[in-house]
Amino acid sequence: MKRDDCPICGNTPDPAFKPFCSRGCKDRDLLQWLGDGYRLPGAAIDPDDAEGAQSRLDRGESPD
Repeated sequence: MKRDDCPICGNTPDPAFKPFCSRGCKDRDLLQWLGDGYRLPGAAIDPDDAEGAQSRLDRGESPD
């Protein structure tokens, strides 16, 4: 696969959907993000403290 190929199927990208080759590949990529198929690394969050952590962040406090 060349660097400029569609990241989903490897076909040549269509300028209307770049970097994807079609609406289908573009939608498949979006579904991967929405369905947690792609994940970004980060620190684990304690589910019991998640609400408190958000409140601290809202107040501008450090998450640590």
